Amino acid sequence: MKTENEAIDAEAVVAFDKSFRGRVVLPDDEDYDECRRVWNDMIDRYPAMIAQCAGVADVIASVNFARENDLLLAVKSGGHNAAGNAVCDDGLVIDCSPMKSVRVDPDTKTVRVEPGVTMGDLDHETQAFGVATPGGTVSTTGVAGLTLGGGWGWLSRRFGLTIDNLRSVDVVTATGELVHASEDENPDLFWGIRGGGGNFGIVTSFEFDCHEVGPMVLGGMVIHPFEDAADLLRFHREFTADMPDQCCCYAAIMTAPPAPFLPEAVHGTKVAALAPCYAGPIETGEELLQPLRDFGEPIVDQVQPMPYTGLQQMLDEPQAPGYRNYWKSQLVDPLPDDAIDMVVERAGTLPSPMSQIVLEHLGGAISRVEPDATAYRNRNAEFSFNVFSRWEDPAEDETHISWAREFHGAMGPFATDGVAVNFLSQEGDRRVRAAYGDNYDRLVDVKDAYDPENRFRMNQNITPSAQVDGGASHE
Repeated sequence: MKTENEAIDAEAVVAFDKSFRGRVVLPDDEDYDECRRVWNDMIDRYPAMIAQCAGVADVIASVNFARENDLLLAVKSGGHNAAGNAVCDDGLVIDCSPMKSVRVDPDTKTVRVEPGVTMGDLDHETQAFGVATPGGTVSTTGVAGLTLGGGWGWLSRRFGLTIDNLRSVDVVTATGELVHASEDENPDLFWGIRGGGGNFGIVTSFEFDCHEVGPMVLGGMVIHPFEDAADLLRFHREFTADMPDQCCCYAAIMTAPPAPFLPEAVHGTKVAALAPCYAGPIETGEELLQPLRDFGEPIVDQVQPMPYTGLQQMLDEPQAPGYRNYWKSQLVDPLPDDAIDMVVERAGTLPSPMSQIVLEHLGGAISRVEPDATAYRNRNAEFSFNVFSRWEDPAEDETHISWAREFHGAMGPFATDGVAVNFLSQEGDRRVRAAYGDNYDRLVDVKDAYDPENRFRMNQNITPSAQVDGGASHE
């Protein structure tokens, strides 16, 4: 067995493979390159081993193997995050994506999922019983990573963040122990899991509350010419100011795709769009959204009753794998006129037809949870302002990364101090601290208790005290 890592004893690898119920993928395996790929094509790392886990016992064995052989450890679930932390060079990737069980209890309106489940998998099962858990706007997003970073989506203004609906978790810690965490059991770990990312262990089971949703919601997109973008963003600011929790409305500037619902003359041109969702009685939603549909002279109005699962898949194609991605994001309050003018001016230079500027609508139930109730702290911002730079040619990396950074920098005067950890790329300790604010020191305490050696460091890392105070660093 070839591992291409002399630090790993070959006999240990053979013994590990024989005891493993899933599959161990090594560099000489035919599908190694496919198995090491993640959603962001910028990430090109070569692990020594990939342990594709079939169950909790495999996860425990993998954590123990990494610790006993002092291997860098990365954890993959959906692999959808832009930062690419789901894969590492020379170490062990613990791949939980084969663990895809979803079990709905319609009587208690709860659902229990394994870490390989995507939002599409989850929605498919819960909607069979007329319920849903809030999270995501792209169905291929992994539930595990989404949840561990906080998680929001179309339903979050009504039902809160994904972590606000989390009842309990099972976690494999750095010592290979399986522990259960909830409000009543290991509450410190449960607090940290809800927003603290993968810093404390590998979650092998998530239990969520569900809510009655659908099967039909009112949603879609209203697309306007780019020339009307400034007026549209001002309208969006006023329209969302007193919106009820049942309603969420995103805004975006993007390049029109060659879609059959758009006139051919519009294909490839810049457009501005509003994407509303009303998760309540359709008739009430139609009345509420009518001013949005009446505003200006849209190119196309696609707002209509649709299955909730269809809404969750509406943005899948623009977020398909196989592209290079670099994100910059910041939480913001409603943008003043001069900020809107600046956004429109800079968005006019979108460097690729796949890049987008997206203003995600927050507030509502998200903001009614105390900032220190969970590790996710920045709950008071009304929007997340996102620069999603996306392209194909590696030779253009610097052009697209610089564009995103300059755009983000120009937004600085209009931003809050916070950022959502799920939207961070590789941006360093300062930005991680900005994501957690005053909750950071408490997160260090949880890290010290559950991972003092920083085994779980391929993430937006909470550095344990021993390393901050001069211990050996893994960075």
